[in-house]
Amino acid sequence: MKLAQALMERADIQRRIAQLNSRLQNNAKVQDGEEPSEAPEALLAELEELSKQLEELITRINITNSISSADDGHSLTSLLAKRDCLTQKLSIMRDFLNAASSTVSRMMHSEIKIFSTVNVSELQKKIDFESKCLRELEVQIQTLNWTIELQ
Repeated sequence: MKLAQALMERADIQRRIAQLNSRLQNNAKVQDGEEPSEAPEALLAELEELSKQLEELITRINITNSISSADDGHSLTSLLAKRDCLTQKLSIMRDFLNAASSTVSRMMHSEIKIFSTVNVSELQKKIDFESKCLRELEVQIQTLNWTIELQ
C-alpha cells in the first residue's frame, strides 16, 4: 500500500469515528419506555475497533514518514513540519494583511486618520512568494506520498 492510500484510509477512519461520536451522543439518553435508535454497546464496540485500526495506521504512517526522504535528502517528517509551520505563518500573515489593508471611512476631515503600519503591497508580494513555496512543497510531499510504500 502506498503512503497516500494510507493517508486516505486514515482520513476515512477519522471521519467514521467523528460520525460515531455523533451517533453515540444521539443515543446516550431516551425517554422512559423508549429504545435508542441504535444500540450504544454496538456503537462503542465499533469505536473500539476503529480506534485500534487508527492507532496502528498512524504508527505505520509515522514510521514511514520518519524513514523516508526526498531526493534532496530532507526527511518526509521535516517536509511535513516545514509545511505545517509555513501554513500557520501564511494564515497569520494573511490575517494581518487584511487588517492592515482595510480602509476606515471618515465622515468629517476633523476625524482621526488611520494609517497602515506596514507597506501593504510589499507584504502582499511576500505572501505571494511564500504561497508559491507552499504550493511547491505540497507537490513535493504529494509526489512522495504516491511513490513511498507504507512500512
